[in-house]
Amino acid sequence: MIIEERDYRVKAGKLGQFVSLYEKHGLPIQLELLGKFLGYFTTEIGELNHVVALWGYESLDDRQQRRDRMMADPRWQEYLKMVDGLLDVQTTRILRPTSFSPIR
Repeated sequence: MIIEERDYRVKAGKLGQFVSLYEKHGLPIQLELLGKFLGYFTTEIGELNHVVALWGYESLDDRQQRRDRMMADPRWQEYLKMVDGLLDVQTTRILRPTSFSPIR
């Protein structure tokens, strides 16, 4: 298994709106099309206005196939229009669990 960590820096004052739109419109699509949903978090201390999402996939190929299918879905394209302009920066990292990690 690999873990995808997506970190979104949301524009100041827009965090609540972004999270609400994601919960109502984005998450249901991703639950249907992506891998294993591991969590969705907001920052409380440190650099604020961040959202972090964690998704599990069987492999890099599995991730790519699922993300390609999602990007081709008209519902996802509509969601992207809803959140357009709410984000400043997005970063993505792929994490590999250690042999002793509880998430594997």
